[in-house]
Amino acid sequence: MPGRPTREQLAALVDHTLLEPEATAAEIAAVAAEAAELGVHAVCVSPSMVAAATNAGVRVAAVAGFPSGKHLPEVKAREAALAVASGASEIDMVIDVGAALAGDIDAVRSDIAAVRAAVPAAVLKVIVESAVLLSLADEHTLAEVCRAAEDAGADFVKTSTGFHPAGGASVSAVAIMADTVGGRLGVKASGGIRTAAVALEMLDAGATRLGLSGTRAVLDGLG
Repeated sequence: MPGRPTREQLAALVDHTLLEPEATAAEIAAVAAEAAELGVHAVCVSPSMVAAATNAGVRVAAVAGFPSGKHLPEVKAREAALAVASGASEIDMVIDVGAALAGDIDAVRSDIAAVRAAVPAAVLKVIVESAVLLSLADEHTLAEVCRAAEDAGADFVKTSTGFHPAGGASVSAVAIMADTVGGRLGVKASGGIRTAAVALEMLDAGATRLGLSGTRAVLDGLG
């Protein structure tokens, strides 16, 4: 986005997120209401919580294969389909990071393709755990995974679950991902973005969507 975004412009790029396992239906409903108030793009929740998020009038995203990515492709696909049937219009799926690290990009591609086939009308974001790929492999592996996501029909590549100890989004990862997909896919930066300054750095690096849990604080930090 050229120039400094307004509060409203930044909010429109945010998936307001609550994925903690202890979250209750009442808390999800409150977060969805907050998302509507803040004017964000979507609220992002666990698949079992989609129904609790649908009454606020805000777009709902749900995760699949979260957070490990070690689910069978058929399970991820079914989980995504059930989430869409419950009211989600966007799916954030986790790849099998181990397959990527082992160089089995075909397995990564077919995993994503299974979910894509199950939810053909949903916006599909592919979580690649960029911090893991960059720390245990290299930039080439991260780029290969992004290309596999594009080949399989994804709409976005996404940095992180926010749950892996290797870390969340980084400016360098976002830049690699944005360069690889070349504007053909969106890039979602997620994980550890807690200030307006960091959010703006991610956008400058090429992010087109942000995953935030502390959305209000980030928006307030724009000044």
